[in-house]
Amino acid sequence: MTTFNELGVSEPILKALTSMGFEEATPIQAQTIPYAMQGEDVIGQAQTGTGKTAAFGIPMIEKFERNARKIQGLVVAPTRELAIQVAEELNRLGKYKGIRALPVYGGQHMERQIRALKDKPQIVVATPGRLLDHIRRKTVRTDHIQVAVLDEADEMLNMGFIDDIRDILKGIPEDRQTLLFSATMPKEIRDIATNLMKEPKEIKVKAKEMTVENIDQYFIEVPEKYKFDTLTNHFDIHAPTLAIVFSRTKKRVDEITEGMQARGFRAEGIHGDLTQGKRMSVLNKFKNGRIEVLVATDVAARGLDISGVTHVYNFDIPQDPESYVHRIGRTGRAGRTGEAISFVTPREVAHLKLIEKVTKSKMKRIMPPTNQEAQRGQQQVTVEKIIQTIDKNDLKSYHETANELLENNDSITVIAAALKLLTKERKNIPVRISSIQPISVKNAPRGRDNKRRSDGKRFYGKRNQGGRPQGGRNRKGNFQNRRGR
Repeated sequence: MTTFNELGVSEPILKALTSMGFEEATPIQAQTIPYAMQGEDVIGQAQTGTGKTAAFGIPMIEKFERNARKIQGLVVAPTRELAIQVAEELNRLGKYKGIRALPVYGGQHMERQIRALKDKPQIVVATPGRLLDHIRRKTVRTDHIQVAVLDEADEMLNMGFIDDIRDILKGIPEDRQTLLFSATMPKEIRDIATNLMKEPKEIKVKAKEMTVENIDQYFIEVPEKYKFDTLTNHFDIHAPTLAIVFSRTKKRVDEITEGMQARGFRAEGIHGDLTQGKRMSVLNKFKNGRIEVLVATDVAARGLDISGVTHVYNFDIPQDPESYVHRIGRTGRAGRTGEAISFVTPREVAHLKLIEKVTKSKMKRIMPPTNQEAQRGQQQVTVEKIIQTIDKNDLKSYHETANELLENNDSITVIAAALKLLTKERKNIPVRISSIQPISVKNAPRGRDNKRRSDGKRFYGKRNQGGRPQGGRNRKGNFQNRRGR
């Protein structure tokens, strides 16, 4: 995997990516960003959920000027949901550079959109029908557009937008940069690439057949603030021999590691800021069983090959299915079985379903373990140790003392006292993990009913009437994030 730092991304965007919880690029991002930042036209063939928005969004934001209050970039998307979601992510990526994106789509009041356009966003994300309306009214001017993006081009073809796309591109200055993304490459899309793009670089990220064997996969739906307690409770109940906990950021790796140590677990963390010597030292401790929990980022765990890992925990769900398969593949090796448990916030359930679809595997929902269950789990570990000691049958020297105890106390009380004395109760130390934004994806249905123009003829229930996308606006006027594409 490649980090965004290695791709030469500037500090303001790196800061935004860190706050979004991303450190490494997905394959489509790693291959697209270098070409796009050099000004090349690009054709990217990739499925939904591979991180296409950042692949075209980062180069756009790098190129655009904050103080140039005119439309410099245009993204054309097939549906209003996708337009809203792409604009949300572009606003998050452009937050520290001051680059703003505005979604424009059918079904929202035209006058409201015209007022928003007067606020001079640098990027407009639009559905084709409504965009042409604005171009004809001259409320969207195309003469300063430097980059045009066609997102999910094959879907726009299916919905009957192909002529609109040609008209839009013909109305934009010829010296523009064009980036086209499509899951498939039918003839009509190939014709656009041939006639309306300049020697485009082609990138194809094949949807891999990703299957996972010998691994029981589970997920726990849990709000962000309860993740850490859920993790330690699960450890107390299941007592994994060797476990890896994956998190999306270096900061959270440090926080989770410190929190687990505070609660009495033998844990160490690895991430990209560690020296190679420190990293190898931690890995050797883990291999030799001197620590029971390894907390890691994807980058740090690259190429990790440790036998005997019984559990993998996705404290933060990864942003793409390939990373998921890479992570959970750390267990279930050499014919052994393993368990993978993913913590998913309510807003990330759709992303989980996408991972299940691509990996062709089903995760079983389990309930978050309670504190009482965790306490019972700790006691059960002690019970098993006592039974093992009984099986060794080397207790004669203790019989006399045991009889004396039973003369003055009932057997239940004696055993309960022994359990209390031997059980390693966790320190109930409060642990705070800094929050990151959830990953979510569009989950719009794909069928005949969805293949109609997004030009005001369709509505998606009351939540979109009145022109405000779900989630509303935050105090700075940017759309609140609902997903990470």
